[in-house]
Amino acid sequence: MSKNDIKVALIGNPNTGKTSLFNQLTGLNQKVGNYPGVTVDKKQGVSKLSSTQNALITDLPGTYSINPTSLDESIVLKTLLKKDIKESPDVILVVADVENLKRNLLLFSQIKDLEIPTVLAINMVDQMNRKGISIDLSLLKKELNTEVILISARKNEGIQDVKEAIIRCHVAAKASPLCGVNSKVDPDYFNKLKEISPNYSLYELWLMVTQNNFPDNITKEEKDKLLAFKQDVSKLKKYQHKETIFRYQEINKILKKTYIVDKSKATDLRSKLDRIFTHKIFGYVFFTIILLIIFQSIFDLASVPMDFIDSTFAQLSDLAKSNLPTGILTDLLTEGIIPGIGGVIIFIPQIAILFLFIAILEETGYMSRVVFLMDKIMRRFGMNGKSVIPLISGTACAIPAIMATRTISSWKERLITILVTPFTTCSARLPVYAILIALIIPDKKILGFLNLQGLVLLLLYFLGFASAILAAYILHKTLKIKSKSFFVIEMPNYKLPSVKNVFFDVVEKTKAFVFGAGKIILALSIVLWFLASNGGENFDNAEKIVVENTVNQNLSTDEIQQKIASVKLENSYIGMLGKSIEPVIKPLGYDWKIGIALITSFAAREVFVGTLATIYSVEADDEDTTTIKQKMASEINPDTGEKRFNFPVGMSLMVFYAFAMQCMATLAIVKRETKSWKWPLIQLFGLALLAYVSSFLTFQILS
Repeated sequence: MSKNDIKVALIGNPNTGKTSLFNQLTGLNQKVGNYPGVTVDKKQGVSKLSSTQNALITDLPGTYSINPTSLDESIVLKTLLKKDIKESPDVILVVADVENLKRNLLLFSQIKDLEIPTVLAINMVDQMNRKGISIDLSLLKKELNTEVILISARKNEGIQDVKEAIIRCHVAAKASPLCGVNSKVDPDYFNKLKEISPNYSLYELWLMVTQNNFPDNITKEEKDKLLAFKQDVSKLKKYQHKETIFRYQEINKILKKTYIVDKSKATDLRSKLDRIFTHKIFGYVFFTIILLIIFQSIFDLASVPMDFIDSTFAQLSDLAKSNLPTGILTDLLTEGIIPGIGGVIIFIPQIAILFLFIAILEETGYMSRVVFLMDKIMRRFGMNGKSVIPLISGTACAIPAIMATRTISSWKERLITILVTPFTTCSARLPVYAILIALIIPDKKILGFLNLQGLVLLLLYFLGFASAILAAYILHKTLKIKSKSFFVIEMPNYKLPSVKNVFFDVVEKTKAFVFGAGKIILALSIVLWFLASNGGENFDNAEKIVVENTVNQNLSTDEIQQKIASVKLENSYIGMLGKSIEPVIKPLGYDWKIGIALITSFAAREVFVGTLATIYSVEADDEDTTTIKQKMASEINPDTGEKRFNFPVGMSLMVFYAFAMQCMATLAIVKRETKSWKWPLIQLFGLALLAYVSSFLTFQILS
């Protein structure tokens, strides 16, 4: 970041098009981090305002006001009250929805009273005619005493005007309050408050008192004086109520002059669509159909690119083995690194398709209808409709899903949602399910168009969701936590999904999965290769042992080499580890090789496939390197002579991974969100026990 860059904070109510505007302003110049000490995502991007001027834009979490009711919203307040020159924004860019301007202007009026230079961007103006809306822009600018720009972020209209307005606003570097609440609430009270410090605006001081949120550079004397104003709690609540009423009175006066809605000219289909999508019967039917389409697509559309990636990495390993000199580095590359990377890359098509559908549902406005639809059901189980968002987001990754619970105001409902979200089938489970389903479920159609493998995957997702609901009900009845609960949801307009927004969303999330999982898998692949390529005395004498045991057998050179490789793997360090836990996992249908994969996948579930890829690559010490799927399919159980990955074993493994809490990163996030190790440890051991018992019963019943 250059010293001359303008620091812009992007603020708005949820569903106002904030993300669309952020994408239009920044393009691909984006990065995602975290706010210091907080697990909420911090999206930043660089926007080229002019040939000589750039802006560093921070996309703040959506909020209805700067009187926060959730942890996400508190981020906005903390950002605005920072007086650190490096962190505090130079300009605030407020995004408002043209159809919900009255409600959006409440947030704008609060920010304006902070006396920070502010630009108001009114979005979705392309829908004004359809909604019968007209705005007197010049008069609105005058009444609000600020830069007002009409935009359509999705259609890239008015974006250049926004950039120019940011520059003008920054140059002016002056801002005046909009409402001046002191004169209408209690002039004497607010005059005394203003006398505490000349370094802050009156409204900043008022927010410090009401929200108990102080900037880092405030003096102890100033803080003590402000705390004295907090003693009369009833007065504070009374004045906050008066403030809100007064703001809406002022907003109504302004909009009466500048904002006209003629319903007779509107051609809106929203109400008609809502009657279908939120119907007490058809709404659920429609949602189920959508889910069915998603999971059918995951297998049908992804099969070709996945087969291509699988064979490409097998050929790459063969090519490296044939052309590189024999030695430890070549073994590391062909038996550790290439199979490990291939175990991640192969699932990109399926994960990208899943993220694509989720992004489209969010973009169209349908996801909010799902939240509304599910509220009645969720309440019976100790959650509310907003819990659906983490549970659905959990299909991508449990980590951001658990962060998303910050929008739930009730601590009990939030805690229950945090604890049950790991039941939801995340993208890390998808590679495990995909490979196991491909091994044990035939690729055939039911009723001529339904893919059986896709149906099984859908059932696994339903198993996860049903388990989450049941666990939530049990926790609701057992947790003795008193907490107030209320449910407010924004119902945005229906709109065609923005190709740009969907593209950015899919790329960002897929990239996060690949690089997040990839780093873990690659590191573990190297460690596994080392442990599998070294061992004790029997490992070093593997060739001698095999020759002695097969002296009277007419075996080919390839068969002898295969046996040597098997003996080496079994007596390697990783083989010893697997053998040590084999008695515990044998009742589940697993052998020591699967045991190794179970141990390593406690770091992250998707490591299971990469581990087996590495193990089988090490074992296959011949010139013909087959794909991971083929290797697993050809694996034989020496005790029964049947395939190792048969139907009972495959189902047992899928049930195990459906329940086991195998994600260290998720446990860390749960600890940070609950501020205690109690709950993540309950999750770890409780779900591990549930996974063991469930997979044991599954294997024993199906065997």
